[in-house]
Amino acid sequence: MKKLIALFATTAVASSAMGAIALSGTASVKYDDNGSSASATTYDADLTITGTAGSTTFTQSADIDAGYSVTASTLATTVGPITISADMHNEDDSATVATTGGLTSDSGDNRSVTVSLDAPIGDATIGLDDTGDVTVTGTFSGVTVAHTVQDGADTTTGSASIAGMDITLTNDAGSSSWSIGTTVAGTAVTLNSDKAVTATFGVTGNTVVVSHTAERAAAASTTSTKYSTAQKDAYTTIAVSRDLTSGATLSATYDTSNSSLTLKAAVAF
Repeated sequence: MKKLIALFATTAVASSAMGAIALSGTASVKYDDNGSSASATTYDADLTITGTAGSTTFTQSADIDAGYSVTASTLATTVGPITISADMHNEDDSATVATTGGLTSDSGDNRSVTVSLDAPIGDATIGLDDTGDVTVTGTFSGVTVAHTVQDGADTTTGSASIAGMDITLTNDAGSSSWSIGTTVAGTAVTLNSDKAVTATFGVTGNTVVVSHTAERAAAASTTSTKYSTAQKDAYTTIAVSRDLTSGATLSATYDTSNSSLTLKAAVAF
């Protein structure tokens, strides 16, 4: 009996120390008639693996439709009031197109470690990463504020829900942007400082999303490390999607920028 109790106790301890693994992901196939250009069919599959042991979590995401290409890896743990998070993926952040002002080449190793402390100052959290950037976040009187002190230029973001509207303000090195979202007669409407408007509503079991993007002005690059931004006319997209009893989602999207129609079948798990 003593041996049985000891065996049970050992098994219980081992079970409590063992980790858990969860899988999630998405897969889709998309047909785009591309307007007056040649039509194309594309495929996409993404997988996220989450391993948990106690208060420690490792998460890795990957694009798996053409091999296994890691897109994110994060290790996070807590020690009392301290949270340690390691971004373990060194992504290539160079632009995939040369017309939107992105980086001409990879900026270098962007892996990092951040240490955050839940400070006893209201709901504030103070974070410090291995580059020396300090971030303070918290919610005060219903307003969530995040301020990052970093080399070059500071960033401040504020968000709040006021009179039925979700408002977000961002100041990045003196450049400000904002977005406002609200619901009117069952239609969710979002407007931002780039003059983009999105309306989402339901029609007989379908979800309809109408988005208008304002004209993008041309802008010359001010540094050799970035591309110039090309002019692009304003355009509108209309997307209709429906969840099927099979678990899949079907959608159709019309884009006025090139008069194209895209059909997509997708599943998330």
